[in-house]
Amino acid sequence: MGESDHRLDPEIVEAFGKLQDLDADDARFEAFAKLVQSYRSDVESLHENALDYAVPSALNYFPPPPDTSDADLSFAFSDEAASSVPAEEEIPFQPIRVLSRLIETGEISPVELTRLYLERLDRFGDALHCVVTRPDELALEHARRAEEEIGRGEPRGPLHGIPWGAKDLLATAGIRTTWGATPFREQVPDHDAAVVERLREAGAVLVAKLSMGSLASGAHWFEGMTRNPWDPESGSSGSSAGSGAATAAGLVGFSIGTETHGSITSPSHTCGVTGLRPTFGRVSRFGAMALGYSLDKIGPMCRCVEDCAAVFASIVGVDPRDKATVAAGFKWPMEARPEVLRIGYVTNEFDDVDSDERSVYEGALETLRDLGCVVQPVELPAFPSGLKMTVWVEAAAAFGDLTRTDALDKLTEHDNSSWAATFRAAQTIPAPAYVRAQRFRAKLAEDFATTMRDWDALVVPGPGKGSMTVGNLTGHPALTLPCGFVEGTPRGMTFIGQHYEESELLAIGLAYEQATEWYRRNPDLSRLE
Repeated sequence: MGESDHRLDPEIVEAFGKLQDLDADDARFEAFAKLVQSYRSDVESLHENALDYAVPSALNYFPPPPDTSDADLSFAFSDEAASSVPAEEEIPFQPIRVLSRLIETGEISPVELTRLYLERLDRFGDALHCVVTRPDELALEHARRAEEEIGRGEPRGPLHGIPWGAKDLLATAGIRTTWGATPFREQVPDHDAAVVERLREAGAVLVAKLSMGSLASGAHWFEGMTRNPWDPESGSSGSSAGSGAATAAGLVGFSIGTETHGSITSPSHTCGVTGLRPTFGRVSRFGAMALGYSLDKIGPMCRCVEDCAAVFASIVGVDPRDKATVAAGFKWPMEARPEVLRIGYVTNEFDDVDSDERSVYEGALETLRDLGCVVQPVELPAFPSGLKMTVWVEAAAAFGDLTRTDALDKLTEHDNSSWAATFRAAQTIPAPAYVRAQRFRAKLAEDFATTMRDWDALVVPGPGKGSMTVGNLTGHPALTLPCGFVEGTPRGMTFIGQHYEESELLAIGLAYEQATEWYRRNPDLSRLE
């Protein structure tokens, strides 16, 4: 294709000129127009050369490196009195601690547990629209292997024999990985994502690929809307919609979600589960669909805080295939000592809480005070709204090849997705504006680090609003957990922690969880049958 084939119509060039306050009769317009045509050819040349989808951007954001070189990883369940064997109907909702103990004592085998969850996926998966693919035979094969290993006295750890579900953007060799999107619904990778590899090494049993919003946005995918087990008439939020719904409904022992801008914290809040968004770079994204190369994070979505600690300890660590990963330690259990904790609550976000939810969040703050925490107001640093373009530009860049085909419109026609318009519109954002946004991002990171120096954690209602944007742009970890109910549906709150301090963040969450026990409530699924 020659340069002339790339030329823009003069009317389009004039329109670009008006964006720069240049009219066609301006003496400067001719030179401007020549360069616009030249840059058009340069852009087209980028599309004529093949580029593997997984190749990240060289323009990236990384949080400050850990203060310590200690990268030791250790996990053990915290001290807790042994409880009685739960009734059979209660087993699917038990935390990993209990499931692991039942397997260890022989009260239930990995095969029996796997079959139990597969039966529940049969009963409720379709009604909740939360399951994409079921690798049943492979799951039972891995469960039998776990049973044999445990029987030989070769336990791999707390996740050995525990069934789990993967958000359907994690590559699974030979198993369909659809990204929730019609153009990719028959996609079958030839490799496993790093997280899938590590959980298999830990002995966990993959029983389902779980639904996600089309290309990681919202609760809608090509089979419909993922539903909230607490209120099946409503969605489970997104984009880790299936992970939130399946975990809350007791269809899996735990699940994995991902977050670019709220996709772990939001469905955790909506579905009443506990979700950990790790520090950017803590968990390898190799083999995971990229949406924002400088933003994507992978984390556990579970029934309680310590479950998140157990899963995180199994998936965290350096991976040379993901250059963003860093060496940093994680140790569990960790004592929180609430009486010395300083918790800042983000005032404007608590002020914006709806009136029917106010008592829930006021009660949550009061519980933290009762624990002995110093709880005081804090304000987030200001930042221009245009900083959010980071998400849209990186997503549009990731799916630039799709944007240039008719298949893009299938997202709108079949998936109830707004990505088609977003991807096209983001192509008009000037590159200098994106670079300027990243300069503001660097300033925000400095300002937020200054704010965080005074606090062990910040707390916000639900998944947060401006705090969600700030935390994701700066790569800070966050923990969302249940804090109450309004008219029968759960509400969550989110703690934002220091970079690489997931141990402390989880310890703070555990102290709150043990003081309230909201996590013990389960949805009534009888209306789905």
